[in-house]
Amino acid sequence: MASLGYKPTKSLRGIDTTDYCFGIVVAEWNKQITKKLLEGCKSTLNDYGVQLEEEQIVWVPGSFELPMGAKLMASSKKYDAIICLGCIIKGETDHDQFIAQSVANGITQLGLLSNIPCIFGVLTTNDEAQAIDRAGGSHGNKGSEAALTAIQMAALKKSKTESSKSIGYT
Repeated sequence: MASLGYKPTKSLRGIDTTDYCFGIVVAEWNKQITKKLLEGCKSTLNDYGVQLEEEQIVWVPGSFELPMGAKLMASSKKYDAIICLGCIIKGETDHDQFIAQSVANGITQLGLLSNIPCIFGVLTTNDEAQAIDRAGGSHGNKGSEAALTAIQMAALKKSKTESSKSIGYT
């Protein structure tokens, strides 16, 4: 299912993805939601000619573990981008905010330090109904959006030559 929210400003149809390799890390927590995010992600990648093997998808216990799962995938150096899919639903305490911020920071830092685009495909919703709406429901599928973002970022990385100047990242 195409997503209702994300519309790439650049056409992705001209991007040759045949040599691209994507890794996907999925949280098992809220699995009824993350499975739908994964389905949307895989469907969109397939629509753009990306072939996925089962070993390119890893499951981790929860969203908090997504950065570590992505780091383990990144260490192989075989992925053009890594897509992180999870779902954090607000509870009675502020626990969700601590988890969401840690996950977002971890995924961001991993992308910068590894020089591999790491895509934040994590829902942070107030309730399960909002999550369902964003996992193939009335708000589209954010897993599909994450796949589109991964394609764009992988293409951007491939189009740019590595600079010999460093800004502090290795």
